[in-house]
Amino acid sequence: MRANLGDHIVLAAGRVGEAVRDGEILEVKGVDGAPPYKVRWSDGREGIVFPGPDAELRGADAAAGGGAAGRSTTEPIHEWQVRVSIFESGDETTAKVALISDSIFGLNASGGSRRHEGDPTVRRIGDEIAVARALRHLADQMLAMAGHDVEGATGEPGVHIGPE
Repeated sequence: MRANLGDHIVLAAGRVGEAVRDGEILEVKGVDGAPPYKVRWSDGREGIVFPGPDAELRGADAAAGGGAAGRSTTEPIHEWQVRVSIFESGDETTAKVALISDSIFGLNASGGSRRHEGDPTVRRIGDEIAVARALRHLADQMLAMAGHDVEGATGEPGVHIGPE
């Protein structure tokens, strides 16, 4: 992993109940972009991190692409990813999702499912339900954020953006 100042780093949750962590790289302490990195996490705290295989790095230059002027409409101006982690404990499944973006930081959600004792054990079904619920919670957060952004841009209070 090689990082630059301003890059965005996301660390997946290691256990059920832990939050996905994301932040901006403030300082690269290693040689030629190598770790360790000083990071300002989305909660405002700062710390030193030696990222492991659960880390993803997003370059700051992805946000510097500007507008769509001079670009083909078939080329993306942004690429966002959603990282999904699934955890199982007995009959319970929990999914944690995190939005990995060059412009939105700190959005993550979780969802769960529980197998009824009379139902057959089919792991995929629990995974599907938990992930769908987590993605729905993430989508709700994004719609609420967009509503607040519209309020700020227009000065109109009480904007609500619902699913189509």
